[in-house]
Amino acid sequence: MKLKLNFSTCPNDTFMFGAMVSNKINTKGFYFDLHLADIEELNRLAEDGYPDITKLSYGAFPYVADKYQLLDSGSALGKGVGPLVVSKRKIYPDEVPFVKVALPGERTTAHLLFNLAFPNANQKKFYLFSEIMDVVMSNEVDVGVIIHESRFTFEQKGLLKVMDLGNYWEKKSGMPTPLGGIAVRRDLPEYVKVDLNGMLRESVEYAFEKPQEVMPYVKQYAQEMEEEVMLRHIDLYVNRYSLSLGQNGRNAVMKLLKASGQLRNNFDVSNFFVG
Repeated sequence: MKLKLNFSTCPNDTFMFGAMVSNKINTKGFYFDLHLADIEELNRLAEDGYPDITKLSYGAFPYVADKYQLLDSGSALGKGVGPLVVSKRKIYPDEVPFVKVALPGERTTAHLLFNLAFPNANQKKFYLFSEIMDVVMSNEVDVGVIIHESRFTFEQKGLLKVMDLGNYWEKKSGMPTPLGGIAVRRDLPEYVKVDLNGMLRESVEYAFEKPQEVMPYVKQYAQEMEEEVMLRHIDLYVNRYSLSLGQNGRNAVMKLLKASGQLRNNFDVSNFFVG
């Protein structure tokens, strides 16, 4: 069976999927039509119902929950992993609602967390995540919300941290911060969804056990990233929740989704996860 598989070029995704798409594990007769893209493009493609299995921002899931379910494996979720609000000049959190803000995509979890922290902010503009530090540096905006590897490099560019949105959410909710997960089409046969979940878990386990076997695939899509940043990226975003959300991870995801205010009342939340 051939399936359309979408994920990002970020090291955490290529690290997790590397063994699976390079046939280093048993793919049980599945073949993958791959599309790698920025997370916001992945979110939009899922809204169109294009991929069979896709990386997805948890902030985007309420908009596609009628078409997709979430796998137990493959998540980016944890403590100390959240997006950062940064600025070029000293700006205090209580000033943020009144300044120009750059965000990495309307459906991203970063945007959701920002809205929870700053519900009255109304000078927002959306960019590719890789552009945000540049537009802050050039004074096109006053603050930017950064994700992925930018959190490891913003200080080198002379930018200042205004707020850690992950810490904000963790204090507010008492839960770890869910960033993104892997969604699979609801209309696929149940055995396919179960097989994909097990296969992805095996791929993550393989990467943990034999990182040297998957790092060439990671580096293929992170050519401009310093290796130290790449490894820090993987170490932060790929963790025990990437193997299995478990009940605590599922509770964290549901708490964030409910806080988003985007879940329709008729959604059966018990049917959000595969298995």
